[in-house]
Amino acid sequence: MNEEIRNLEPKALWNKFADLNAVPRPSKKEERVIAFMKDFGKSLNLETIEDEVGNVIIRKNATKGMEDRKMIVLQSHLDMVHQKNNDTEFDFDKQGIEMYVDGDWVRAKGTTLGADNGLGVATIMAILESDTIEHPAIEALFTIDEETGMTGAKGLKGGLLKGDILLNLDTEEDDEIGVGCAGGVDVTADGCYSEVDAPKNATSYSIQVTGLNGGHSGMDIVKGLGNANKMMNRVLFATKDFMRLAKLEGGSLRNAIPRESVAKVAVTPEAEFLSEFEKIKNDILTEYKSLETNLTITAKKLNEDLETVMSEEGQNSFLNVMNAAHNGVYRMSPDIEDLVETSNNIAKVSVADGHIKIECLTRSSVESSKNDLANSLTSIFELAGYKAKLAGDYPGWAPNMDSAILKVLDSLYQEINGEKANVAACHAGLECGILGQNYPGMDMISFGPTIKGAHSPDERASISSAQKYWDFVIEILKNIPKK
Repeated sequence: MNEEIRNLEPKALWNKFADLNAVPRPSKKEERVIAFMKDFGKSLNLETIEDEVGNVIIRKNATKGMEDRKMIVLQSHLDMVHQKNNDTEFDFDKQGIEMYVDGDWVRAKGTTLGADNGLGVATIMAILESDTIEHPAIEALFTIDEETGMTGAKGLKGGLLKGDILLNLDTEEDDEIGVGCAGGVDVTADGCYSEVDAPKNATSYSIQVTGLNGGHSGMDIVKGLGNANKMMNRVLFATKDFMRLAKLEGGSLRNAIPRESVAKVAVTPEAEFLSEFEKIKNDILTEYKSLETNLTITAKKLNEDLETVMSEEGQNSFLNVMNAAHNGVYRMSPDIEDLVETSNNIAKVSVADGHIKIECLTRSSVESSKNDLANSLTSIFELAGYKAKLAGDYPGWAPNMDSAILKVLDSLYQEINGEKANVAACHAGLECGILGQNYPGMDMISFGPTIKGAHSPDERASISSAQKYWDFVIEILKNIPKK
């Protein structure tokens, strides 16, 4: 299966991607891929180091005739988002990604592909291994844990890198040159509720919201896709007079729009519950019929009797909190057309055993706007008596339209492709903003091949775009400015 991938062009890129995807590398569990990358660097007899937090740096001298060019940092992150379809049996801790070709796309069987940011990592590996590609002196920086906290970028100490220019290979449209990104902060609410005996003669039901597209909680938030946690709350709120909630589990990762949510409820009277359930189900399906074609909302009887449920007061409070908490786009940028400035993803919600946990990721390219939305969410949670906590705060990357390396890439792209690139900021977290704190003088840019559906099992990488991107990379290396 992966041999089919190895025969794609450019072979140097796809072969390294296949090698990388054979190594399990979920965020915060990067030990194996760190060892893999260190072994790779040492096998080439290149200077290879691991810093205090687990980032790997591999240095390669300039090729002949390129010694007078500025040193560059080629940067990508080693970890990947681990998402799978509900009916897919897969262990991200033990298995390599199973890939296949589908027309112009490389996909994975029921899981995320890891093209984000594996194609960037593979690009750098192919360049380090090559003895024919012209390039200036290179520092290859492979960071860890980009997807769940950017702790690798945060932990990289100033003075360790010597490069003048950083090329971040983590943009997902091949006609885009990235010059800015959003910052983010994790907002978490923890609450308690009283458990009471389930109503007598109640019927137990499982309510399921499944089949949503999901996707990247930054890049895809503007699409208005369904959020399973918000949809589930609409169902529960509409039927609250006829059901009592016992358990709920929705979503999985902060940076992924939640695709599924499952609740267990005690229902009485059954007829009234089912009547209201059908009404709200049909409303939601109608609203999302053009966006979420595989969405299903079901209520099925359980073969078990639920012993305890949320108290009425606790249930009303929880449902009101979930109604009030903002999800989706909060503000569009007034300065950059079509750019989301600020958003929130209600990513993961769990209710069980007297405890409520709501996990959000708030993003913004404007620090004050990010704080405003985070404060709004905190206020809602605290008004309900929940404990709210902010963590994992990281800054955005402010655009520098006078960047020297931007001028190089902008000119080269037009020369190669006969049209201008889309120079833009993105509503996603790139490591440039964090790296820029300890390396304020470094000129930074971001670009990459076309990847769709990142952070979901629909993730796919364009084969034709990978060739276009590879050719662009080779030309960029030849045209790095002189010292």
